[in-house]
Amino acid sequence: MNYLTVPLHSSHKKESFSCGKPLLDNYLHTQAKQDVRRKLSACFILLDDENYVKGYYTLSSAVIQRELLPEEIRGKLPPSYVDLPTTLLGRLAVDDKHRGQRNGELLLMDALQRSLDVSTQIGSMAVIVDPIDQDAVSFYQKFGFISLPDSGKMFLSMTSVVELFAGQ
Repeated sequence: MNYLTVPLHSSHKKESFSCGKPLLDNYLHTQAKQDVRRKLSACFILLDDENYVKGYYTLSSAVIQRELLPEEIRGKLPPSYVDLPTTLLGRLAVDDKHRGQRNGELLLMDALQRSLDVSTQIGSMAVIVDPIDQDAVSFYQKFGFISLPDSGKMFLSMTSVVELFAGQ
């Protein structure tokens, strides 16, 4: 499978990356490399022609508690599963210099494709996100993510990911 992104590498020029959200900027500048080394997350980079970071996202394994899911989803799952395997799309950010070029959408599609591919080898029933603000909530809603009450998280089943790609 071909992806638009590559794993984070020390040769990537990330120092000038700025998306306007200090939490996301600082993560890439100071913590991402350590998290990758410690196997806490995988970080994937969208590069420009000069090796500068245009955007990035992180993926990691996660679980979601069964009771957080809407009843229509929960009712289709075996009752013995209290914690359900998912993939966490932990961070997704686009450099301000590259806004308005649909890079956020490209990064999300890349992340969903990677998540779907991995789910065929390691159980993951959904992709979850924990949006940083209302703009992020609106962005994810456009792609079918649903809000999970009382958690702040959003959810997109792997079945929905397959349907999303089938519609393209």
